[in-house]
Amino acid sequence: MSWKLLTTGAALAVAATALAGCAGGDTSANGHTTLTVSIDPGLDKGAVAAFTTRVKQFETANPGIDVRTQEFKWDATTFTAKLAGGTLPDVFTMPFTDGRGLIQRRQIADISGLVKAFPYFDKFSPQIAKAGEADDGGMWAVPISAYGQALHYNRTLFTQAGLNPDDPPITWDQVRADARQIAQRTGQAGYAEMTTDNTGGWILTTLDYAFGGRTEQLGGDHAKSTLDTPQMTAALQELHAMRWDDNSMGSNFLYDWNGINQDFAAGRVGMYVSGGANYGSLKAQNAIKPADYGVTALPLTGKDAGVLGGGTLAAVSATASDSVKAAAVKWIDFYYMQKQTNQDAAVADAKATADSGEVVGAPELPVFDKAQYDQRMTWIARYVNVPVKQMAPYTDKMFDQPLVPEPTKSTQQVYALLDTVVQKVLTDRNASIPAMLADAQLQAQALLDKS
Repeated sequence: MSWKLLTTGAALAVAATALAGCAGGDTSANGHTTLTVSIDPGLDKGAVAAFTTRVKQFETANPGIDVRTQEFKWDATTFTAKLAGGTLPDVFTMPFTDGRGLIQRRQIADISGLVKAFPYFDKFSPQIAKAGEADDGGMWAVPISAYGQALHYNRTLFTQAGLNPDDPPITWDQVRADARQIAQRTGQAGYAEMTTDNTGGWILTTLDYAFGGRTEQLGGDHAKSTLDTPQMTAALQELHAMRWDDNSMGSNFLYDWNGINQDFAAGRVGMYVSGGANYGSLKAQNAIKPADYGVTALPLTGKDAGVLGGGTLAAVSATASDSVKAAAVKWIDFYYMQKQTNQDAAVADAKATADSGEVVGAPELPVFDKAQYDQRMTWIARYVNVPVKQMAPYTDKMFDQPLVPEPTKSTQQVYALLDTVVQKVLTDRNASIPAMLADAQLQAQALLDKS
């Protein structure tokens, strides 16, 4: 679900100029190559303005390339039809979970030879690079951002409830206790959970990992569903207890990503789980007050507990010509990667972003290593405009927590199955968790057998 987690900075990574364009760029009559780049439909004027500055810089540095735009939002269910119909942009982004499948089916262009020429190619984190690699190790899609899940909390509600916002919970027992106190003393939801549009399965999988479970077991090309486990049961029992015993989860049990962000920013939710870099979206799309915001490391419990992580890949359409592929890789390097690896590019990007009023410095996991991340933060320090100290409970631990990739087989379909499970637990006090998990595992296995 990483596309749901895009910060403003990451959202800009799928932006383009405000000028309309067509898909399938190529060399025009004047000898220029026209490159079509996707633009996210939800970007505000500030985000577009920041991008426009960068795209002009790119065209100046590459006078033979003209950048155009096409509105595009990743949807795995419609991708194949768009590919067949020639309506994809030349460069687009997608979540880690879909990379390997598209590569195996050759539904994106093989740009591995061009990408290998990047001066920083051998510095990619091996764990993160896998998401965009073919079986032979060639990088067909470039990882441009990565994330780990975190626990976001409203500092103002913590204060109103008599809790210390500088001492957020570090165990699930403390999450439950704090959620109950927030609900009792403020009347707002102490803790809320996403449940729709596959986000319910995404966050439930996050909790399963945090309790030491996994939703699938891989063996070669085969995957075994492992939904019906003590760890998944414990995660659901935790939600059931907060909902029915403590009455600390409010009254909305049909949250999607946008909806829970909106209510959290408005002060109606005390805590919820989402990607660690979510502040950018909360600020740009929901106008959260910086003083209200806090984020801390996801509590982990039990053997093998880990943090669900994912990210975003930049890819090139399989129908792109050689000249467009070359232009596309230059764009990926310039816009996505140099701001992480080159001081001048990092500063230029941060300045353009800050000047447009967008967020600079929201925490995110690097696609390289911690040293590179720290170096970049030093480069852009003067432009950082986020409440850094309020993010320290997360940033102080985000590199030390074990990162576990999202499930790789039939990911979104299994998440959809789990949406129903979470909804049932939160709306039916007598719902049988064992029966639901047994049924979900059978359905998930049927999906995995087809993948």
